[in-house]
Amino acid sequence: MTDKKIAECIAQMTLEEKAGLCSGAGNWTLKSVERLDVPQITVTDGPHGLRLQKSGEGAHSVKAVCFPPGCASACSFDTALLEEIGAAIAAHCREEKVDVILGPAVNIKRSPLGGRNFEYYSEDPLLAGELAAAFIRGVQKNGVGTSIKHFLANNQETRRLSVSAEVEERTLREIYMPAFEIAVKKAKPWTVMSSYNKINGEYVSDSGEYLTDVLRGEWGFDGVVVSDWGAVNNRVTNLKAGLDLEMPYSGGERDTEIAEAVRSGRLDEAVLDRAVARILKLIARCTAELEKPPFDLEASHAIASRAAAESAVLLKNEGGVLPLREGTKVAFIGKYAEMPRFQGGGSSHINPYKVASALSCAPKGVLFARGFDDATEEIDESLLREAVDTAKEAEVAIIFAGLPEWKESESFDRRDMRLPNGQNELISRVAAACRRVVVVLHNGSPVEMPWINDVAAVLAMGLGGEAVGEACVDLLYGRANPSGKLAESYPYKLEDTPSYLNFPGERDTVRYVEGVFVGYRYYTTKKMDVLFPFGYGLSYTTFEYSNLNLSADKITDKDTLTVSVDVTNTGDVFGKEIVQIYIAPPADGETVRPARELRAFGKVALQPGETKTVTFTLDKRAFSYYNTAMEDWFVESGTYTVVAARSSVDSAPTAPVFVESTLREKIYYTADTPFCDAKRDPRAFELVSHYMRNMDRMDAIFSPEAFEMLLNYMPLRNVMNMNGYGAKDLEALLEKLNALE
Repeated sequence: MTDKKIAECIAQMTLEEKAGLCSGAGNWTLKSVERLDVPQITVTDGPHGLRLQKSGEGAHSVKAVCFPPGCASACSFDTALLEEIGAAIAAHCREEKVDVILGPAVNIKRSPLGGRNFEYYSEDPLLAGELAAAFIRGVQKNGVGTSIKHFLANNQETRRLSVSAEVEERTLREIYMPAFEIAVKKAKPWTVMSSYNKINGEYVSDSGEYLTDVLRGEWGFDGVVVSDWGAVNNRVTNLKAGLDLEMPYSGGERDTEIAEAVRSGRLDEAVLDRAVARILKLIARCTAELEKPPFDLEASHAIASRAAAESAVLLKNEGGVLPLREGTKVAFIGKYAEMPRFQGGGSSHINPYKVASALSCAPKGVLFARGFDDATEEIDESLLREAVDTAKEAEVAIIFAGLPEWKESESFDRRDMRLPNGQNELISRVAAACRRVVVVLHNGSPVEMPWINDVAAVLAMGLGGEAVGEACVDLLYGRANPSGKLAESYPYKLEDTPSYLNFPGERDTVRYVEGVFVGYRYYTTKKMDVLFPFGYGLSYTTFEYSNLNLSADKITDKDTLTVSVDVTNTGDVFGKEIVQIYIAPPADGETVRPARELRAFGKVALQPGETKTVTFTLDKRAFSYYNTAMEDWFVESGTYTVVAARSSVDSAPTAPVFVESTLREKIYYTADTPFCDAKRDPRAFELVSHYMRNMDRMDAIFSPEAFEMLLNYMPLRNVMNMNGYGAKDLEALLEKLNALE
């Protein structure tokens, strides 16, 4: 449907039809306008598989392939893989006549306690944004829409329908917005889902600043803004703000509210027409005649298996216990070997096509003991004794542990970072009985590991989707090589986390006082050790980095910088390495910034002995911070350090580049402005210097270093006063300073 036809359609609609089109027809459908040939379209939950509930089938959804949720797939750092997953989900949507999948979910993991973290990609906005953009491309190129969610700052489940996230603008711009921004600009999702919460006292659904000024004005979003289910506060207010579609059906009450607001003059009908036009455009996109992609559940299951293997992270492998050698007597211990945790709870819960457990995929002769009951925290002594006896018979004991669904799910946040007591006790006792113990983790968020020094290896499968068992066995026995890296930091304990004192807040307010220092940005800047850092992961082979080259040693903020590094597989098996490019700010910079930030990444596959050159292009944003005074991204002139790293704490190789800002940082000068701020602009320094005739007297009293510090932090009023100038002279100076462009 062209813009002209959309306009013609709107002109023929009644006020009630237009108001009605702005809310759903039910839980999962939009309204049709049959007399104008406007069809009904269907939306359904995602984002790691199709959760379609058909009428008359009760609470069960159709069988669908459950791909690894975001907590696992993000560890692949593989945009091509995410695009492939998106395409496979789109194929199933087309098969079931679903028009929009509600995903991806890209909210930042502010705290490891976030109940919905298993759905989200990362603590890092660049990684989350690039993976989301890839997923969206995979879905939408096959004629199905996406709904990127939950915009904005929906980082907890506690009081999520009423809590106000108190966040400074710089923090929003640098941490909580970029994942959405990257995805919107690069992949153009057809819809964006507004979140439940408030930001700084205002519901996001009521915010014209975020839904219109930022989303549409700055980022160029041209789709439909849809509410999260039930996330509507005041329908007229949020329609004006830019929330086009309310979901689910509200019984007609809010449709009437919209129509009455138009009739009374409280709502300009042009605002309603604008929302209707966007919804009609979405319907046209969803009903465009495109070739139907091939759909095969078995083929999708194979993708899910490969994705689980690509996303697994080998955290420890002492003595090369993995991969398991042929003929090794092995015991699988733990309920999750037989019945794996492979997805989280809540609205994204998939009815899986088929679940492959590690035990069902294991070689013949593998011993098994259940080990624990995950329904409670209680320790079952009989199960423990059986597990210990079984471990004593084996050369290697593989313990399958993790978080049960009652520990992590949508609708509530975790209370701690611990595994259930019975599992921690199981690992400790088995480790005392067997010399070589491997722990396989099924978890959607970081966990404390009090037993880490007692086990030989840890393989984090995350929540790996329905094929997690077969992928796990392939990794354990060396048929696949672990290549994932952590998409979030694993601190030693909860108290180490930057949001510890401010999560989930006090009643209906949560303050983001850690600012931009989220995840590894906090740990690296504070030089705090963690259990396992962001971006970390081992392999069955080894890699060497060399020849880090920059296209220039000096650039301006209008230039791009090309970064290349050689990566060599120095081991004897095929493997994949994830190269991470971090930028460290100038050591003498005046703005408080993280010690390093991820600015690019890429995954490279290498045969033994093979070397490949990996190349990245960095632009202004790679060196910028958000300057709230300028309301823009600003590069502070200085020498930045480019780091080609294996993780957020890896330090080699590095290369310096001087980046010069072409913008002058706008400073509004007052009597209280310190002299050091005036020094940042040579023109301002020259103006102030004309009045500094008596400062040498101070130099005679203080050492040069002390004098410089004293002068730097002296307000301009004091500088003028100490040099014999009065209020009128100060006023004249400030007028000249503030006239500088």
